[in-house]
Amino acid sequence: MNRCFWVNPNNPVYIKYHDTEWGRPSYDDRHLFEMLVLESFQAGLSWECILNKREAFKKAYDNFDVLKVSNYNSSKVEELYHNKDIVRNKRKILASIENAKVFLGIQKECGSFSNYIWSFTNNKIIKRTNRENISSNELSDKISLDLKRRGMSFVGTTIIYSYLQAIGIINDHDLDCDFK
Repeated sequence: MNRCFWVNPNNPVYIKYHDTEWGRPSYDDRHLFEMLVLESFQAGLSWECILNKREAFKKAYDNFDVLKVSNYNSSKVEELYHNKDIVRNKRKILASIENAKVFLGIQKECGSFSNYIWSFTNNKIIKRTNRENISSNELSDKISLDLKRRGMSFVGTTIIYSYLQAIGIINDHDLDCDFK
């Protein structure tokens, strides 16, 4: 089987993620929130590192229940900060809580976060045919700016581009990948 060049063939977690999830359209708000949190934590780190900690993040973040996360208090922040199984970055932890509050606001405004995020492409999947190595585009720029305007952080254009790939809005599988 041909996979995208970035998949570590020695990491079953990475292979499963690529083969069953990455680049597949997602409309489930819980999953969309999970991926937003994970992508935000990935800033400055490798995606493989985050993926390897995903189960620990799920446990620590109450299975990414956005309402629960939005209500985390200072003792929960400290608990997360001292959890050796996740990325212990206080700024990212605090951002994830604030981002949950903004996420809920978007759900209220748009009916769902899915409605919001997919509206940027009129519910269309963007299939890239030009395979130059890019980490952002006009779409990720636009969404990043809007999320920042709404109060989110750790949602720069590179993070958002990666997020859009992860949730299937941008299909960036290599041309010879069997999973595109």
